[in-house]
Amino acid sequence: MTSSAAARRHPHASAQDDRQMTHREVLEALSGLLIGLFVAVLSSTIVSNALPTILNELHGGESAYTWVITAALLSLTASTPIWGKLSDLVSKKLLVQIALVMYIVSSALAGLSQNTGELIGCRALQGIGAGGVVALGQICLAAMVPPRERGRYSGYFGAVFALATIGGPLIGGVIVDTSWLGWRWCFYVGIPFSVIAIVVLQRTLHLPVVKRAAKIDKAKIDVGGALLVAGAVSLLMVWITLAGKDYAWGSWQTAAMVGGGLLLVLLFVLTERRAAEPVMPLGLFRFRTVSLAAVASAFVGIAMYGTTTFLSQYFQLARDKTPTVAGLMTLPMILGLAVSSAVAGRLITRSGRWKRYLVAGTFLLAVGLALLGTARAGTGYGLLSVYMACTGIGLGLTSQNLVLAVQNTVPAKELGTASSTVTFFRTMGGAMGVSALGALLGNRVTHYLAQNLAAAHLPVPAGSAGGGELPDLHTLPVPVVPLVEDAFGHGVGTVFLFAAPAALLAFLAVLFIREVPLRARAAAEQPAAAPVAERA
Repeated sequence: MTSSAAARRHPHASAQDDRQMTHREVLEALSGLLIGLFVAVLSSTIVSNALPTILNELHGGESAYTWVITAALLSLTASTPIWGKLSDLVSKKLLVQIALVMYIVSSALAGLSQNTGELIGCRALQGIGAGGVVALGQICLAAMVPPRERGRYSGYFGAVFALATIGGPLIGGVIVDTSWLGWRWCFYVGIPFSVIAIVVLQRTLHLPVVKRAAKIDKAKIDVGGALLVAGAVSLLMVWITLAGKDYAWGSWQTAAMVGGGLLLVLLFVLTERRAAEPVMPLGLFRFRTVSLAAVASAFVGIAMYGTTTFLSQYFQLARDKTPTVAGLMTLPMILGLAVSSAVAGRLITRSGRWKRYLVAGTFLLAVGLALLGTARAGTGYGLLSVYMACTGIGLGLTSQNLVLAVQNTVPAKELGTASSTVTFFRTMGGAMGVSALGALLGNRVTHYLAQNLAAAHLPVPAGSAGGGELPDLHTLPVPVVPLVEDAFGHGVGTVFLFAAPAALLAFLAVLFIREVPLRARAAAEQPAAAPVAERA
């Protein structure tokens, strides 16, 4: 094919090769990615308000509630480095489409689940597809837009993230509250969006393929490394979920699981040092920004997924709201996230400076979680709105900009791997955090409920969460309902209080990140090595 014919066939690719893409061209190319991101985020948020209804029908308890969330996060975590490594080797566009197809198949299977085990397994498959979409979206953006201009487009990603977070609980709530639909449509509803995203990507996304033919033929994708890190995180999550309930914290089971998890981490490090194409090159951590951003992302993940997971339980089980109303009541947090992400993106593009937003964001996140830690069943909604807005603003200033800081640091050939590494640590922190906070919530709710019942001289009734299952407030004896609501309100508040130190640690990590003004060249134009000043 001649160069002129190629230009006629792929006008966007030609434009990028010869000049920087216009704003309109970038938006057209990003349209399918943004639809895909909406679907991927929707897959996790749509179940948050629907889970109490789903698990009541499937007879699942608090541990099942946690694992339906964390199974998707775990598979997303394990697959993210692989997607990132593949994006450095082959077509990014093809990879996004493959990820969306995986999402479609797993969503259909999840909707057909007959028990919690099947649902958790399908959610794990769903997480692999969603992980590809989330990781590759930022990588494709970096391939098209120079870092200095990337802030404004990262704001679009943040806004779509917020829209999906708003729409997810609302759509899920409406679905479970509509008798002729049922909870299974929480999984089916994302399928048409995925199909649309695939079609739009085929028509609008034309990225120059950076071929590494000599290495592609011989490359051995580091599946062993991905399996080792997934095994380590899984083992530690199982330990966190069951310790203190099925066995003591100081038992031999704890020693075996923690020791096994640390051994798998050591094997992972050894594997990465020898792999031809490691999913997480250890050399990346020689960059101070990458190391500190990874640490901060892990702690931000705990806060992000913890709040979105347990706020729905709070409004439904501590305040007796329907799933639809529970979704509406979280709007202050989501609007704070959307507005702060969009505004910060434009300000970063204008000034080229980004560290101040990370510092402010992690600080506000810690403050917001600490304030949410004071929430109880009877806390006024006005105060809760302020607390949620503070938390949302903190998340909006933080999550996308940590990726931007790393992309501005590493050489172009490692852009995909570095971007996916930050996402990996965020989802790993979220997965382990939700597991740990879910175990804490179950323990605290049981404790507070026992105290309330003892003070009221009442026995523990069936279905009141005393046996580990999520309660249906409408089937409990009337005198017991306020006692259960109080236990859940106090328990969720305790969860947020324990999540606040994680955000504070993220704040301390970003304080030590060395700021380098955003570069004005796109990824394809970057030099082979990053500036020496950025190395730790």
